[in-house]
Amino acid sequence: MTQIDLSPPPPAPQPGQLLARGVCRHLAEHGFACVEELVPARGLRVDVMALGPKGEIWIVECKSSRADFMSDAKWEGYVEWADRFFWAVDADFPTELLPDETGLMIGDAYGAEIVRMGPESRLAPARRKAMIQKFASCAARRLQMLRDPDMMPAWD
Repeated sequence: MTQIDLSPPPPAPQPGQLLARGVCRHLAEHGFACVEELVPARGLRVDVMALGPKGEIWIVECKSSRADFMSDAKWEGYVEWADRFFWAVDADFPTELLPDETGLMIGDAYGAEIVRMGPESRLAPARRKAMIQKFASCAARRLQMLRDPDMMPAWD
């Protein structure tokens, strides 16, 4: 007997999620692995954390509108968790709102381009190790959940 899947379809991706997808595609072309919505510390959740081919860690915050940017009061707390920090926005975003001392990517759901490189502030070795472990654990858990969606997560 054929079983019918009655579960609701997944929700449509939000504009910021589509922008994150394009950012991840661009960074992948440059040898980076990306994890979306990673929690570097309690109370913080970054849109994209990228691990580069030389072990560098970048954080990219995706903003879909002026209101989205203006309501973000936590972004400065993200800077201390990466070697470089970037904003990612679409071509219509008023980029003059974004701080000059941060990196900038312009993108869409299919790709992105680095317009301004974020200044480098190298992580301390202990924090780098902790972030790489967090990145790897998060990526592995998400992969396992794809393979076994009924698995009960033991890490929450």
